[in-house]
Amino acid sequence: MKILQISYRVPYPLKDGGTIGIYNYTKGYHDLGHEVTLLAMNTTRHYVNENELPKSFTSLADLRLVSVDNIVKKEDAFLNLFTSKSYNIQRFISPAFEDELVDILEAQQFDVIHFDGLYSSPYLPTVKAYSKAKTIMRAHNVEHVIWQRLAKNSEGFLKKQYLQLLARRLKKYEEQVINKFDAIIAITEEDKSLLQQLGCATKIMVSPAGIDINSYIPDRSTTEWPSLFHIGALDWMPNREGLMKFITEEWSAINAKFPDLKFYIAGRNMPQWMKEWKYPNVILVGEVEDAIKFINSKSIMIVPLYSGGGMRIKIIEGMALKKTIISTALGAEGIPYTDGKNILIAKEKGDMLKCISKCMYDKKFAENLGEEGRRFAEQHFDNKNVLSTLIKFYQSEL
Repeated sequence: MKILQISYRVPYPLKDGGTIGIYNYTKGYHDLGHEVTLLAMNTTRHYVNENELPKSFTSLADLRLVSVDNIVKKEDAFLNLFTSKSYNIQRFISPAFEDELVDILEAQQFDVIHFDGLYSSPYLPTVKAYSKAKTIMRAHNVEHVIWQRLAKNSEGFLKKQYLQLLARRLKKYEEQVINKFDAIIAITEEDKSLLQQLGCATKIMVSPAGIDINSYIPDRSTTEWPSLFHIGALDWMPNREGLMKFITEEWSAINAKFPDLKFYIAGRNMPQWMKEWKYPNVILVGEVEDAIKFINSKSIMIVPLYSGGGMRIKIIEGMALKKTIISTALGAEGIPYTDGKNILIAKEKGDMLKCISKCMYDKKFAENLGEEGRRFAEQHFDNKNVLSTLIKFYQSEL
C-alpha cells in the first residue's frame, strides 16, 4: 500500500509519548513493507534541524517537512476571542503546509491517507479535493476532554473561564470533523466511547499505542533502589498540572515518612517556575539524552495525572523495562491493567504514600510488579502486531 501520513509535528527525537506514538506508526508501516510519505509540520514549538535527523529515521519514509509557527501569541489569542473558531486548531493552519500537501497529492496517488491527531484535520478538505484515497484519523486523544479536565482542575476565575471556552470551541470543531473521515482510529476503548457519545457514526477501530519491545532491554544493574521518578514532556499542561498537585499535596507526607527517598523529574522544556522548586529530595533532571538509560537507572515510576486523555506511552515503556509503576487512575486510563499485579493505582489523595510504602517495605513485591508489567507489554503493545492488525482493518473495512 501507498500511505501518506500527515502529522502536526516531526516525530523525532523520541523524547515524549506523542512523538513516539507517531514515529512508531511510520516505522510500523515501513517495517510491514508499505511505501510511506510523511508530511510533517516542523513547528516552532518542536522544531528540529532536518540535516541532523538520523538515517534510521529518514529511511522510513519520503520525508517532507514544512516550517509552521504554532507558538501561542497573546495578541492572536485575544483577537480569537471575537471569533467562533478554536484557537487550538487555528495555530496549526498554514498556507505553506497546504501548498506542499497539494504538490504531493498532484504528483502521487495513495491508498490511505493517515492524519495524526485532530490538529492535522484542517487539511482534510484539501485531501478530499485532490485525492480519492481513504482517509483515517488516528485520534491521539479526545482533545476537548483534556481541556475540560484542565478547566475543572484549574484555579482562578478568569483562567477557568478561558479554558472552558477553549474546551467548548474544540468540542464543537471535533463534533463537526469526526464524521468526515472514512474511519477513526481510537487509542483506547474509553476514547472510542467518548467519540461515539460525541456523535461519531463513522467506522472506529481501537488500535493502542505500540512500541518496539525488542528495543527495551531491562537492566537492573544500574538501578538506584529505592528511588522515585517521573519522565514526560514538561511543556504538556496535564504533566505540569499533575506534578504540581503531587508535589504540593503529596510530597511532604512522603518525604516525612521516607526522608532519604529521592524523586527525580525528567523531561523536555521544563518551565522556569519548576526549575525554581526547592522541595527536599526533589531532583530536577530536565531533558535526558537517553530515556531508556534514565528509566533503567531508577526504580519506581510515578504518573500523577489528573487531566489528559488517550494512553500514556511512558507507562508502556516503563512496563517494558520492568519498572514498578504507581499511577493515578486517569494516568493509566486506556490500559487494560490489573491493579496490584502489573501496576499500582492511587485512587484518592494519600494513596500515593500508601502505594510507595507498600513497595518500600516489600522490594520483592515491587520487582514482581515490574516482571508482570513486562509480560503485559509484550502481550498487548508490540508495535508489529498492533500495525499488522490495523493494516488488516484498512484492507477489509475501507
